[in-house]
Amino acid sequence: MTDLPETMKALILTENGYSGTAEGPAIDRLEPYLEAAEIAVPQVKDGFALIRMIMSPVNPSDLHFIKGEYGEPRVKGAPAGFEGVGTVVAGDTPLVGQRVSIAGAGLGVWAEYALAPIATLIPCRPDLKDTDAAAQIVNPLTALALYDEHRAGDALIVTAALSQVGRMILQLARENDLPAIAVIRREEQAEAARAAGASECIVTAGEWRKNAARLISTVKPRLLIDAVGDQAVADIFGMMPNRARWLTYGKLSSETPRLETLGHLIFMDKRIDGFWLTRWFRDTPPDAIANAIGTVQERFVTGKWQTETGAIVPLDQVMAKLPDALRQPGKCFIRL
Repeated sequence: MTDLPETMKALILTENGYSGTAEGPAIDRLEPYLEAAEIAVPQVKDGFALIRMIMSPVNPSDLHFIKGEYGEPRVKGAPAGFEGVGTVVAGDTPLVGQRVSIAGAGLGVWAEYALAPIATLIPCRPDLKDTDAAAQIVNPLTALALYDEHRAGDALIVTAALSQVGRMILQLARENDLPAIAVIRREEQAEAARAAGASECIVTAGEWRKNAARLISTVKPRLLIDAVGDQAVADIFGMMPNRARWLTYGKLSSETPRLETLGHLIFMDKRIDGFWLTRWFRDTPPDAIANAIGTVQERFVTGKWQTETGAIVPLDQVMAKLPDALRQPGKCFIRL
C-alpha cells in the first residue's frame, strides 16, 4: 500500500437516496448529479481487493442511478459507476497484478481506484480486449440469462433490438434457429436488425399495429424481452398469444404504459415479470455463474459477440463531454 497514492480523481454523486422521478436514462447535463473531485483512495479491508481501474462502460443503469431512479439508493460523495475492468493492486488474493472485471451497485468504478469483494473478481483472459473486458458483465450476462428464459422452440420478441443486449439475444436466437422478432423505431434499422439475427421486424412507426398483430398471429412468440417499457410494448404484449410473458429488464422510455385489459393475465395466463442481474447473481449457483462468464469471454474472443464501441472519454473530460458522447452510436466508455 505504500506505493499507492493517498488521493484519486473520481466522479462523485451530489445527492443522496432516490429522486422520485422517472425521466429515463437520457441526460443533457451531468452537473445536477455528479461532480469531479479529488477524494481518498479506498483502504483495503478483509475480503476486499483494491483495483486500479482501466476502463468503464456507461450503461443506462448507471444513468438511472445517478439520477436517483435505480433500485439502489445514491450515497452523496461516493463515486458513481457500476462496471469496469482494472488491475488488482492490493488485497489478500493471488490475483494481485492481474486484470479483472468487476460489477455491482455501489462499487464506484468511475474513479482511478475501486474496492471490490475478492469473491466477485472475474479474471480476464489475456486475449480479451479492454473494451470487452470492461463491459463483459452487465450486458452479456443479462443477455444470456434473458435468453435462457425462453421455452424450447418458442419464438420471442426483442425490444431495443439494436442495443448491446438486443444484438446478443438476436445472435443467440439465430444460432439456435429460433424465430426472433426485433422491435425497432425506423424502417431503415431493419437491415441491421436482420443482420444481427432477427427473422422478422416490427417497426413502431405510422400505422404499424395491424401489421404487427398479423405477424404475431403467424409466428406466435411467447416471450417478450423488453428494455423500453412504453405504450408500444404494452400494445405488442396485448397482441401475443396465451401463456405469453413480458420480461422487462430496463426502462429506456419515460412513458407510462397501460394495459387495455387485465383479462389477459386472468384468462390467457399471461405474465409480466422483471429481471435484475443483481438478483440473478444472488440466486444462481457459483458454478453456473462461472460457466456463463467463460461463455461470455469465449464469445468475445472468437468474435461471435462484439462490443459496438462508441466514444471513449477520459475521466478528466467526462463532465464536459459525456452527454454528447452518449448521443453517438455504440457503447460509450470512460477511460480511467
